[in-house]
Amino acid sequence: MEAAKNWAVVERQLASLLEGTDVWVSALANASALLMESLEDVNWVGFYLTGRVLGQSVGVDELALGPFQGKVACERIAPGRGVCGCALERDETLRVSNVHEFAGHIACDSESRSEVVVPLHAGGHVVGVLDVDSPSFARFDAVDQAGLEACARVIERLLSIS
Repeated sequence: MEAAKNWAVVERQLASLLEGTDVWVSALANASALLMESLEDVNWVGFYLTGRVLGQSVGVDELALGPFQGKVACERIAPGRGVCGCALERDETLRVSNVHEFAGHIACDSESRSEVVVPLHAGGHVVGVLDVDSPSFARFDAVDQAGLEACARVIERLLSIS
């Protein structure tokens, strides 16, 4: 099956999985598990969320670790720091072929070589990011980016009703 069709299947599975849920933490845990199982050559899939979503002792624009699949990860990320913090601050998807060449990269897992980070929105604000890492250089292409962005839109529909 070609990549675009695979992404369409993943997006439909995600929408079905999240349909009717109102517990976003459980939904994000299942979303990270689905993506981890569906994607080849990835070693981390998860979410970082801001205080706008968490409502705890996390700054309104600071990222805190949310549901994920993979090795242990950084607990907090400041805006503009690392790939996740830059995607948050710029409000744009970042696809990095070689994380070791990204200024300020945060090396939570030394085996990660490439990464794609997609901002998540709710209430007109960036409220978090979807982060996917791979142990291979240049693992992600434009098709993967578009597929992950489509999955992020499905997740945003959940966050907008929470």
